Amino acid sequence: MTTDDDNTTEVAEFLLMGFSDSWEMQSVHAAIFLLVYLAALTGNLLVIMLPALDVHLQTLMYFFLRNLSFLDFFYISVTVPKSIVSSLTHDTSISFFGCALQAFFFMGLATTEVAILTVMSYDRYVAICQPLHYEVIINQGACVKMMAMSWLSGMICGLMHVTANFSLPFCRPNRVHQFFCDIPQLLSLVDSKVIIIEIGVMVLGTSLVIICFVSITLSYMYIFSVIMRIPSKEGRSKTFSTCIPHLVVVALFMISGSVAYIKPISNSPSVMDLLLSVFYTVVPPTLNPIIYSLRNKDMKVALRRQCGG
Repeated sequence: MTTDDDNTTEVAEFLLMGFSDSWEMQSVHAAIFLLVYLAALTGNLLVIMLPALDVHLQTLMYFFLRNLSFLDFFYISVTVPKSIVSSLTHDTSISFFGCALQAFFFMGLATTEVAILTVMSYDRYVAICQPLHYEVIINQGACVKMMAMSWLSGMICGLMHVTANFSLPFCRPNRVHQFFCDIPQLLSLVDSKVIIIEIGVMVLGTSLVIICFVSITLSYMYIFSVIMRIPSKEGRSKTFSTCIPHLVVVALFMISGSVAYIKPISNSPSVMDLLLSVFYTVVPPTLNPIIYSLRNKDMKVALRRQCGG
């Protein structure tokens, strides 16, 4: 790391400070993250593989779920393995290029996740509120286009963030008070006079997330209004038990991420800031396969069939 005459810093690498400097706490952190990471990989791989192996699951709904699990498999892999290795080896450094690449994939995949969750809520809205028109509205061509647009929008967003952030001059020490290269913490290393472009990108991104969250909430409100008209109490209870966990995980993911990205940038984040980041990096890809798929009766039956049960 070298400094020029204008008090800007040429950074060759960053130091990810993580949760603690204590060896004991780093070991605990590594063990917890490893268990969560293995659980997330197992759950998402099951959701990806089961529909491919079982013809009964080769429907458009499982097309969305497989895309979500494919995304979550890589989303958690962008941040958690590096954090585990850093804790075990006590080497917290990450190269400038490695940090930029991690930030690109993290922001790109996070945005894609928001888009896919929005599409999936629309799919459920049409299936429950307009069942007679479902096959006309949600056909294979429409599904492929919606997924393509979700992935494309995510990658464009990731590119915008990385271009805006990593083209700025760094003027503070290269210590990132986070367990991965998160944009708000990287901005704390930049002169506040020159971050207007990246702040603009963050405001735009957060506004789109809020719009998506409102769309998802409205979709579920319509769904709940239809559910309330189901005469069977058991039927209402079963549908509510499926939909409410979906909405809770979506809210947890989007609200925690939005709060982290719109709150004032701090040079010394608290433990709560680090825990908040866990809710939009680690929790969603771990819970999504359980809530959206593995609680599903058809998935359980398919899993038993494949296991020979």
